Order: sequence, then structure tokens, then C-alpha cells
Amino acid sequence: MTDTHDEPSVPDELPTEELELRPALEAVLMVADQPLDHLSLATAVGHPPADVEAELAALAHAYDDEGRGFELRQVAGGWRFYTRAEFAPAVERFVLEGQQARLTQAALETMAVVAYRQPISRARVSAIRGVNVDGVMRTLVTRGLVAEAGTDGETGAVLYATTPYFLERMGLGSLDELPDLAPFLPEMAEVAEEDLAAAAPPPRESAASDDRLPDAGDQDPEDPR
Repeated sequence: MTDTHDEPSVPDELPTEELELRPALEAVLMVADQPLDHLSLATAVGHPPADVEAELAALAHAYDDEGRGFELRQVAGGWRFYTRAEFAPAVERFVLEGQQARLTQAALETMAVVAYRQPISRARVSAIRGVNVDGVMRTLVTRGLVAEAGTDGETGAVLYATTPYFLERMGLGSLDELPDLAPFLPEMAEVAEEDLAAAAPPPRESAASDDRLPDAGDQDPEDPR
């Protein structure tokens, strides 16, 4: 009977081990949102720190030699992928135009409601738009365009407002630079006017009428009594 445990395993061969280390490093670096030092990477990929450090340098040189659109750069004591400077125009077009185009019309309309009425609850946004906006609001929060901004003092509902990233994407210095509401969203302008009217204090009666007790002459002429 042959003992299969005596056969050499493939991972024990040096070339295969090197091939496994490289893609493992690439996979971890691909999802990193900050520079990672070689010790953290060594822990993640399960290889000695010295081997990881050498492989990182080899990867950086390989990307340079191959003319990739990205580079592996050592910054702030760690390693991270960056796009190459010469391809910045393509990246800018994608971020500024491509990502914006991926927002649906529903998302853009919902974002406009939040921008002009913030802070505002999801229920209020739904009331203004006349549709359920839970999914759209989650999308805007995930994109970093909208964020929680406290709770309503009366209802306890979570309130939402736009973020600094929203201003950056819209090319605005502050919310004061938002264009007038009416030309773009007339229905919202009408809602805003209704809200202002509802929030206005009721007209006060004159002091004379407050102090005077009602008599027969104060009855409504249409009152049948």
C-alpha cells in the first residue's frame, strides 16, 4: 500500500510558495484603504516578514517595468496601491462623470430633497416625494453623500443631512451656494411655503376682544341658535 503522505506536497516547493505569496499580497493590498506595513501583511498572508518585505519591493519594481496603470508605493511606513499620475485625467473623468451618471433619477431627486430641507427624516422625504425612499436613502448614505444628523426632538426619528463630500461632488463651497429652489423643484417650493405657513403663529386677537365677554351680538350670523 502506498503511503501518500510520503509524497512531496506542492506548496513545499519554493517556486510555488513564491507564486502564492505574490497574489496573496495583491489581494490584501487591493482592499486596503490605508498603507499597510510589512508586519501586518505578513500576518495576513502567513509568510515570514522578511519574505513579505522582499516580495513587496519586487512587486513595486515589476509594476514599474510592466507599465501598469497603478503602482505599489511605500508611504507613511506602509505599502498601498495608487493610480499613476499620468492616468489622472481618466480617473477624474470616471469619478466626476461616471459615478454621477450611476445615480438614478430617484436618487438625485431624493438627494435634492435632503439638500434643500435638511435636516430631514426619511419619512418626511417619502412624504414629499410620494414614494418609499428607504432603499434610495441607503444608497446615498453608502455613497457618502448623505449622513445621519441627529434625531427629531418630538418623534425621535433619525434626521439626515448632506455631507462635505456632497459639496465636493457638486462643486459647492457651502450650502448657501445651492441654486434657488423654485426653478428646479416647483413642487418642493410649494411644500416649503406650506410648511412656513403651518409654522407661523396664529394671528392674535386684539386686547379689546380678549377682555370682552361674548354676548348675543358676537354670535356668527349663520349660527342657527
